[in-house]
Order: sequence, then structure tokens, then C-alpha cells
Amino acid sequence: MPPPLTAERLAEAMEVSQRSLYRDIDSLRAAGAQIDGERGYGYRLVEDIALPPQTFTREEMEVIALGLSEVKAMRDPAMSVAADAVLSKVAATLPSGRDQQLLHAISRVYRPDRHIQSPAFLDVVREACWHEYALDIGYADAAGTISARTIYPLAIMYTDHTLTALAWCCLRNDYRMFRLDRLREARRGTQSFRPRRAAMLRDYIAKLDASAAREPAQI
Repeated sequence: MPPPLTAERLAEAMEVSQRSLYRDIDSLRAAGAQIDGERGYGYRLVEDIALPPQTFTREEMEVIALGLSEVKAMRDPAMSVAADAVLSKVAATLPSGRDQQLLHAISRVYRPDRHIQSPAFLDVVREACWHEYALDIGYADAAGTISARTIYPLAIMYTDHTLTALAWCCLRNDYRMFRLDRLREARRGTQSFRPRRAAMLRDYIAKLDASAAREPAQI
């Protein structure tokens, strides 16, 4: 039997923080994976990770179908392919007959008026978010004036008409939103902000929530 792998080695191999690794191990255990070990000792997969048949209720399956349908309506090619893959994988874990209820769920999203075009640098921004490295960008404002920025991309926000990067702007030394359709260039920078992305995103969301709470109610 192979020796257990330490959390440090596993996190390095998966390119995630140890905190994220511990959270993922807890999720896998909750889903039925038999993983031996503990923090400070190491981990070993005891048996195959294949999950037992899932027992979603009809309403829970509708939620899965509706959520994946919303993802496909975002017009993000990579996420659309991933949504189809998730649907197939979840259906494969369902008991016979229940898979058809998922694949033919009554809930769907239909947005014929959504005109989001996949931005040229969407994949570049997504990779930078995942791997937590800075991007050097050329960004055009509403008037078309282009400025050079270095940003720490934290998340991609999908709205009805555009995709926006929530980021830390090193030029302004503050959180900013950048419309992806206004990026004129985007390349990997020399800085890394690992493992601060999750904490920074929580801080930014908290600031946005606080700002929204201060706005006067519309009558």
C-alpha cells in the first residue's frame, strides 16, 4: 500500500491552497469517498471514488437542470460545454428512471434577447482567476481612451448584457470592475496574489453590499 500523501504535496500538485484542499477532502468524504488520514499525517484513498447512486428529490433535480440551463444561456462557450458534461455526469449517478427526469426536466431558461458575445480574453482572465496571478491589460473606457493597468482578477461576473471582471486595480490601489469587452490586451503579469483571491473577493463583495445598503430606496 502506498504511503499517505501530505496535504502540502497534494495542494502543490493540484495548484490550490491547503485550505482549499482540506475543504475539497471534506466534500469528497461527504459525497461517499473513503479517504483515510487526517491533517498533519497525510491522506490515502481507501476505495474507488465512484459515487453511489444519488437520491435527489424531483425539486432538487429541477434546481440542477435550471442552474445548468442558466449557465448555457450565458453564451460562454467553455461553460456551456462544461454544463452539458455536468448534466451527463449527474444523470449517470441517478437510479434508473430518475435520470430521464433530470434530462427532461420541466425547468428551462430562455433568453433570446441576451446578446453577450464571448470576449476575446475571457479564457485568459479565467485562467488568471484560477491560478491567482496578475494580468497586465490595456483597458478602454467609455470614450475609447486606453490605459495600461495591472490587475488581480478575482471573479467573472455574468450580467444580462456584459461580462465583467471583479478585480483589484494596482493603479488605483482599490477594487474595480472591468468590462471584458473593453479589454484590448491581456497578458500574464509577473506578480502572484496566491492565496489571497478568496479573501479579497469576500472583502470586495462586502464593500459592494455595504455600498448598496447606503443607497436611498427608490420610490
